[in-house]
Amino acid sequence: MTTTTIDHLVVMATNLEQGVAWCEATLGVTPGPGGEHPLMGTHNRLLKIATARYSTAYLEIIAINSEATPSISTRARRWFDMDDLALQARVAQHGPVLTHSVASVPDIHAAVAALAAQGIDRGAVVQASRPTATGLLQWQMTVRTDGQRLFDGCLPTLIQWGDTHATDAMPDSGVTLQRLNVQHPQAAALRSAYQALGLAAVPITEGPARLGAHLQTPKGLIEIHT
Repeated sequence: MTTTTIDHLVVMATNLEQGVAWCEATLGVTPGPGGEHPLMGTHNRLLKIATARYSTAYLEIIAINSEATPSISTRARRWFDMDDLALQARVAQHGPVLTHSVASVPDIHAAVAALAAQGIDRGAVVQASRPTATGLLQWQMTVRTDGQRLFDGCLPTLIQWGDTHATDAMPDSGVTLQRLNVQHPQAAALRSAYQALGLAAVPITEGPARLGAHLQTPKGLIEIHT
């Protein structure tokens, strides 16, 4: 990637079976295969939602793998606030929910520094990988030890892919990302952070924290939100 772009949307589920059922009922399609994240003890299912504007976008349905033990320190927490008890309870009661987004950047260390200059600690850059049917998928990603998403999930986590992107081997799904909109009580600070990352085109308004994504699906135009 030579420019910053929204890379993927994160939908948290209690388990992948629940996540698949949600995707079929909400979006009208079955998500494709994903993989395991040994570092975090999580696993996922994936769905390509790319358009000309969001050329590599996909939807990640992610859940804690109850049969896996994360290799991160016992003092650390899983990414995307997945160890947050209130968020876990919400998902258990109401079903899978959009919780976060991830932005692909051309230079992850420069992007981290740009946020640090604004007093925002996006987290350490960690190396991650997982095997796929077409080879090893590798990336660098920002992960805070406290697992926090920041700005109530409205500030993207950062990712820099290796030679292969996750969507390279994904078929079209029939679902496409049309637009994102962000709302937050600290809209000015959040807008400044987006601009520092090269995401100034994402609209950010003031109000209760809310990340929304409009998806064109076989069931029509659907909005999912935090």
